Formats: sequence, structure tokens, C-alpha cells
Amino acid sequence: MKKDKNKPFKTSIGGQAVLEGVMMKGPDKMAVAVRKSNGEIIIDKKEVSSVTKKVKILKLPIIRGVVSFVESMVLGIKTLMYSAELYDMGEDDPTYKPSKFDAWLEKHVSKDAVVYFSLILALFLSVGLFVLLPAFITKYTTGFIENSVLKSLIEGVIRMVIFVLYIYLSSLAKDIKRVFEYHGAEHKTIYCYEKGEELTVENVKKQSRLHPRCGTSFLIEVMILSIIAFSVISWDNLLVRIALKLLLLPVIAGVAYEFIKFSGRSENKCVAILTKPGLWLQKITTEEPDEQQIEVAITAMKEVIPENIEDAKW
Repeated sequence: MKKDKNKPFKTSIGGQAVLEGVMMKGPDKMAVAVRKSNGEIIIDKKEVSSVTKKVKILKLPIIRGVVSFVESMVLGIKTLMYSAELYDMGEDDPTYKPSKFDAWLEKHVSKDAVVYFSLILALFLSVGLFVLLPAFITKYTTGFIENSVLKSLIEGVIRMVIFVLYIYLSSLAKDIKRVFEYHGAEHKTIYCYEKGEELTVENVKKQSRLHPRCGTSFLIEVMILSIIAFSVISWDNLLVRIALKLLLLPVIAGVAYEFIKFSGRSENKCVAILTKPGLWLQKITTEEPDEQQIEVAITAMKEVIPENIEDAKW
């Protein structure tokens, strides 16, 4: 689809890096493009519809953010599983045989069950690492501090340090580095489309790999907002504090979603400053992609662009 180069716009199209590929999600379609081990690009395209379109109350601000977060998690895990299966070297090796455990899983456990089990496991690990651990460290190392706001600030800093360290250490792994390169290709491709330029490797290559509408930015905003929200919760009873924090997390996620959505289409300088922490962290979670990775991102993007450009705008 051709667009006027003089009329850049903000799009609602987003995406995710997967194993050797990119998933792009448009207003009514999603597509996963994966480069197999033999160099071939395979595309899986489906129509998508959020539950918010069917249940009106779920469209309300903040609530829609929680729903969007859950839907994104489910879709993200499904696309990661799909890309892993597709890129599996066994696809091209006639002598390949799955392990007994893999064969048992395929026979007795549905893919949906694996997806939701993975989602629950990921949530439990996230809560343990980024909620419980910082709370316990703060509780038992700052007993001499009585100011609850100060203790909450220390807890927030500890959480940030754990998160950034976790991301950095993950980035050292070769496979994760490849995913981060595809993450950069995804951002660059979306930027190219938003600027109204033709989706070519050369045009995409010159774009920034840092984008305000990113899951990394969303997580940083959740952490910043949680420092503010958790500062009003008493430290008298650690278990009660943790329970209240877990109850507040969906609300915080909903507020963070609204901010990311607003910042994605805003030109306000103050908003731009507030998005800086997320962009800084994207210097770790994205890498400069090569031309083949950009080609994959472009392939996925072209599959979800609607016929009517107005449908792709915020």
C-alpha cells in the first residue's frame, strides 16, 4: 500500500520478536514470519479479535489495559511456541525423532493447555522474582528505617536492579541476542511504516530501533507506578503488604497501558521525557538487525496492513 511520504502518522500496529522471526498484529489480523534453518521464510496469518469488542465494559480505560496485557501474553506464548516448532532443525532432517517426553506431550497434552500452563508459570516466576524477592530483601535489610515511603523507594530500586540485571544477563545468551535483533527489526519496520516510507530493507535499516510503544517500556512504567502506589501500603505485616500489592498490580498494569497508548501517539515534550526510561532499557532489549532479519519483519508487517489506512491509525 502506497502512502504520502509527507504525511507520517502513528499506527496501532504492534509486534513481538520470536525465535528467528517476528510477529506483527494489526487491527484485525496477525502474522508470524519465521526464517527456517534452510533460509525459507514461512508465514502464518490469522484473523484476530479482542474480547473487548464483544464485551463493552471491557473497553473502559484501565480495564482494557488488563485485558490487553493478558491477551498479549497468551498470543506471545503461542507465537513463541509456533516459531520454535517451525525453526526446529528436525523439520528439515528426515532422521530426526522427538524425545519420548516430547512425543508423550504431543499425544496427551493439548497445545492450549501448554500455553496456559506456560502463562501461569511465567506469572508465578515474575511475581516471585520482582514482587516477593524485593519485598523480603527490603524488609530484612532496612529494619532501622521507619519511613514507609523511603522503604518503598528502596524496594522499588531493588526491583529495578533485579529486572535490569535479569534482562542484561539474558542478553548475553546467543539465542536471546538473536531475538533482540529481531526485536530491533520489528521496531524499525513499524517506524518506517509510520513515516509513510516504502517498506524496503534500505528504508527500514535507517530507522531507530527504540520505540515508545514497546513491552519493555510498559514493564518499566509498571515498576515506576508501583513505587508510587506501594508507598501507601504499610510495612507492619509483610504478608498483608504482599497480598495488597498483588491486588493492585492489575490496576497498575491498566494505568501503564493507558500511558503507553497515549505516549505512542503524543508529541508532547513532557510525555517524551517520561518515556525515556523505557527507551534506555530498549538499548539492551533490542539490537541492530541484519538485512535478512529486516526482511522477515517486513514480510510479517505487509501481511497485517489494512486496505484502508485509517484503520491502522490511532
